[in-house]
Amino acid sequence: MSVSRMRIAILRRLSRIKKEHKIALGAGAALLALVPQVQNATVALAAPAPIQKASQTTQTTNKAESAEAARRAAIRMTAQSLPVVRAVQATSAAEATAQRILAARIDELGRNFSGDVGIAVQDVQTGWTTDFDGMSRFPQQSVSKFWVSLTALDMADRGQLDLDAPVTVRKSDLTLFNQPIAALVDGDGYRTTLRDLMYRAITASDNTANDFLLWRTGGPDAVREFLYDKGIQGVRFGPGERVMQARIAGMEWRDSMVGSGFYAARSALPMSVRQAALQDYLGDPVDGATPIGVVEALARLKKGELLSPASTRRLLDIMSNTKTGKQRLRGGLAPGYSVAHKTGTGQILGGTSTGYNDIGIVTGPDGRSYSVAVFIRKTSAPIPARMRLMQEAVRAVIDYSRQTHGLTFANAPAPTPATTTYAGAAAEAVAELEEGE
Repeated sequence: MSVSRMRIAILRRLSRIKKEHKIALGAGAALLALVPQVQNATVALAAPAPIQKASQTTQTTNKAESAEAARRAAIRMTAQSLPVVRAVQATSAAEATAQRILAARIDELGRNFSGDVGIAVQDVQTGWTTDFDGMSRFPQQSVSKFWVSLTALDMADRGQLDLDAPVTVRKSDLTLFNQPIAALVDGDGYRTTLRDLMYRAITASDNTANDFLLWRTGGPDAVREFLYDKGIQGVRFGPGERVMQARIAGMEWRDSMVGSGFYAARSALPMSVRQAALQDYLGDPVDGATPIGVVEALARLKKGELLSPASTRRLLDIMSNTKTGKQRLRGGLAPGYSVAHKTGTGQILGGTSTGYNDIGIVTGPDGRSYSVAVFIRKTSAPIPARMRLMQEAVRAVIDYSRQTHGLTFANAPAPTPATTTYAGAAAEAVAELEEGE
């Protein structure tokens, strides 16, 4: 293929990608998306016709293997890419003023918080986005359950997964940390459906329910393929709950770690090992996501660009019933506003908490929506201070919503929660209870 013909093919493919996904893709991601097609064309044109006929079976196999290898490489590279920030112009002076006010408040919240934080907000209707450190990758922890449910629903939309088929969760499926479903798993297991497990994974942040659903979709690779196919940038997906949590603590997963066994194994480690492993994870989180990438994906979900209309409604309904983190994003709502959200909470070492997050879609009484993501990589601030940060981000969004529609402001002074400081195992226990409430 000549350079000019290849360039035309690339430009045509880029145009199709933009049209299909209705987003602005970076050149790198667009070229990566072309790898399988370009690879196939190169292989097909490389051999003379007589040789092609003599070795048709071998070439077909090689082409398939080459295309698959190229696709896998593209998926890995896309996971490392950063989202594209679209320039959106205000349509009026009032809107421009509201944007400046919200941007300043988000920046102030980020700068004044005692910890490493990333915040992003997107106006779903216009695509306008503001952020504080929105391009850095933050640990997702249980926020990643959002991607598992998206993948499962997408497979159901394509007829590849029956969410209502009966399944049995057995003791061998149990994981660690927050898993309320464990109380239902007896010697014969617990019979349910994937749809029920999805509900538990999102609303109760049940690790076992999520892990079971994850592996039924095809495991981490299936989620990564979903992210790639949908053009979602700035989001990584980890190796699964058991393996990831063990490595964060400085261990390799063993089946004996199910339930309380994990705590016993972790407590036996030298503190230096745990500190080194945690720092490695925080420095380059295997499940890292950029706040801007997340709010873009949330906005696309709300607009119906990721799933069928029925599956979109289903997932947003589940997220609206989330029971964890009631005083995170949800705690900042004003009357008439609602939020569909997913929380995340990471491990605690000493007085440092990690991966304390909440992402969601805030919708006002007028039906307009705003995607919000608050990620705290690490902090020693008490839980009420972390909650207050998230609540203030939502209040700022509501004020933006009301200002752009000539309404009154929502940002009345919030009551200051009582602050109690915990450390060590007590701090981790409190955080886990807050995640599972």
